[in-house]
Amino acid sequence: MTWILLALGLVMIVEGLAYALAPSLIERMLEALRALPEAAIRQLGLLIVVSGLILVWLAWQLGGSFG
Repeated sequence: MTWILLALGLVMIVEGLAYALAPSLIERMLEALRALPEAAIRQLGLLIVVSGLILVWLAWQLGGSFG
C-alpha cells in the first residue's frame, strides 16, 4: 500500500509541475491530442502504460521491495 501512495504522490508532483511551469505547453498538447484519431490516442495510452510497467519493474529490480 505504501508504494501505491508513493507512486500517486510522484504522479501528482510531475503533473502539478507541468501545469505550474508550462501551462501553454499543456494547452498545445491537448490541442494536438484532439486532432488525433481515437485509435492513435488509445495506442499512445497503452504505450504509456507499458512504459510505466517497465519502469516499475526496473525500480523493483534495482531497489528491492517497496514495502
